[in-house]
Amino acid sequence: MKLLRVIATLDPSHGGPSSGLRAITPALAALGHETTFATLDAPSAAADASSGPARVVPLGPARGGYAYAPDLGPWLRAHAGEYDAVFVHGLWQYHGRAVRRALRGTRTPYFVFPHGMLDPWFRRAYPLKHAKKWLYWQLCERAVLRDAAAVLFTCEEERLLARQSFHPYACEERVVAYGTAAPPDEPAAQRSSWERHLPAVAGRPFWLFLGRVHAKKGVDLFLRAATALGAAGHAIPPLVIAGPCPDAAYRAQLARLVAHTPIELHWAGMISGDVKWGALRQAEAFVLPSHQENFGLAVVEALAVGTPVLISRQVNIWAEITADGAGLADADDVAGTEHLLAAWLAMDEPARQRMRVAAAAAFRERYEVQRVAASLVATISPFVAHHSAAAIPA
Repeated sequence: MKLLRVIATLDPSHGGPSSGLRAITPALAALGHETTFATLDAPSAAADASSGPARVVPLGPARGGYAYAPDLGPWLRAHAGEYDAVFVHGLWQYHGRAVRRALRGTRTPYFVFPHGMLDPWFRRAYPLKHAKKWLYWQLCERAVLRDAAAVLFTCEEERLLARQSFHPYACEERVVAYGTAAPPDEPAAQRSSWERHLPAVAGRPFWLFLGRVHAKKGVDLFLRAATALGAAGHAIPPLVIAGPCPDAAYRAQLARLVAHTPIELHWAGMISGDVKWGALRQAEAFVLPSHQENFGLAVVEALAVGTPVLISRQVNIWAEITADGAGLADADDVAGTEHLLAAWLAMDEPARQRMRVAAAAAFRERYEVQRVAASLVATISPFVAHHSAAAIPA
């Protein structure tokens, strides 16, 4: 099949689904499926949007938070018929509406990945933004989901939560596997790259947060809980925060939480490639006490190298991870995070080793990218066949 993915940006510093899409593209190619990305990035940014065997068509720069790109609609009308399936990645921006309008009355089906953007947490956390989204839902977005061949969720929890945010809500729901590629089997080189990047923790175990440094991610809970445990007499390993943090004031606020305490905090910045994999391999545990996490690709990357994950129950794959024995989960507050870290500290080395083995097994069985690619193809193929055979309305 020829697949078209329409997404606001492939820039990994923006977070979101770009990393997962980069990982699945070669796996789809190995199955004989060709991918094109239509992005709202400026042409000058496209050179940095490497997507392996995929073609990237930059149709930006987009304008404003709505990401309006006037070139997208005409391009879709001219080229969407060349593809067997079109995917809309994300909600609340222009590209979903543009895809719906361009494919109306054609034989090309489109599918929507909400990527967690229908989670009711946003309604509670940002009521004013939710009011704006409610209006947009009534005007445009509910029709984008309603008219899609299917709305694709990356886990069962995401599917169930999506029903709670906006009404009327009607769409064809499917859950598909999601994940990433295993890293190159070069642990020594990766650890070495990491130690050169942050020599202060070379050869030492540490607790790792990896992701966009944002209040939603619960980084403050991580620091507060570790500080409380340290004050109670527990030996706390170094804490490493790795990821982009564009808000200097928020970073300063986080730093103040451990100032004048024995806690050893290191900032690694945004990391990728061998440095990232080395950090994940060297970490004693991966910590993400997020207030809302649709999937948590970094969680799965930690599992890929056998690193146990300590996460909140707001990470939507927490139930699968704890059922597999690959990590621990608790509430997304200071008490819950403190309990999470204390439970890890209380585990003896044989128990930790069993969890490392379980983490690697969970990745292979649930999140490895070849499984993900096969799941996606199996899910969309009946819809593609149905639309291909359907008559075009007059």
